[in-house]
Amino acid sequence: MMAPSESAGKLKKMILKAIDDHCITRAEMEAIMAVAEEDGHIDRHEQALLDQLLEMVENRAVKIVP
Repeated sequence: MMAPSESAGKLKKMILKAIDDHCITRAEMEAIMAVAEEDGHIDRHEQALLDQLLEMVENRAVKIVP
């Protein structure tokens, strides 16, 4: 089993902050996507984190704010 990448750890911190705050700004969302893509590919740990965040945005557990 592969260990999570460094960017996955950074991504996890950013996503957990959004979940704790119950909101995320568009700038934070863009920063999360930039971190996910910074190494040229999204690994399965990063994808799982992104999927969790997007699901929470869709069901309004996390709101996107200006």
